[in-house]
Amino acid sequence: MAKLTWLLVTVLATAGCAVLTADPVRPAPGSPTRAEITALLDQVRVIPSRPHPGGYERGCKAGQGCVFGPAWSDDTDAPGGHDGCDTRNNVLAAQLREVVRRGRCVVVEGVLADPYTGTEIVFRKAEGGRIQIDHVYPLAAAWDMGAATWPAELRHRFANDLTVNLLATGTAANQAKGDSTPGSWLPPAAANHCFYAAKYLTVAVTYALPITRADHTVLSDVARTCA
Repeated sequence: MAKLTWLLVTVLATAGCAVLTADPVRPAPGSPTRAEITALLDQVRVIPSRPHPGGYERGCKAGQGCVFGPAWSDDTDAPGGHDGCDTRNNVLAAQLREVVRRGRCVVVEGVLADPYTGTEIVFRKAEGGRIQIDHVYPLAAAWDMGAATWPAELRHRFANDLTVNLLATGTAANQAKGDSTPGSWLPPAAANHCFYAAKYLTVAVTYALPITRADHTVLSDVARTCA
């Protein structure tokens, strides 16, 4: 019996890892290609690690720094700015389907194909916030990586740029991400990693923000999984 067990183990071990290892997750349909992500990696500046200059204060109450302006302000030159609707509702209207509005601006219902979890989330404003708006390149990270020296108008635009830097996602995923960059966080849905890598790098290139060496390593690894 012992000899038979040894033979079985030997056969499995020599049969190749494919017997014991799950197939790699395929990128979601429509994901950016390896070539597209590599082209972005070639453009972005890489620094050794994230600096911490201090002074980041998002809050806008009395005595607070309000360094990126009031949350979801319509008073910016970002896409959708000065249209009479706040940025959060503009993002919901653009990224949800089956949208129902109250008046011209307020989204009260819709369905989100969550770009981070790959699940569908039904949104109803009356039931509370199941959906939050994520800054793909986090505000705190942007501050540390160079936005601390930007003029206020550019920081306000960055914080409300719905075409480049904002994604609607589930509350749990957004809170888990926090101000993490790709070196320490990727979306839970592996099939969406190619999308996220390209999105993050597009923000970095558009706003001339660097990525860390750890970010570059992870995003390069992601690129190799893309078609």
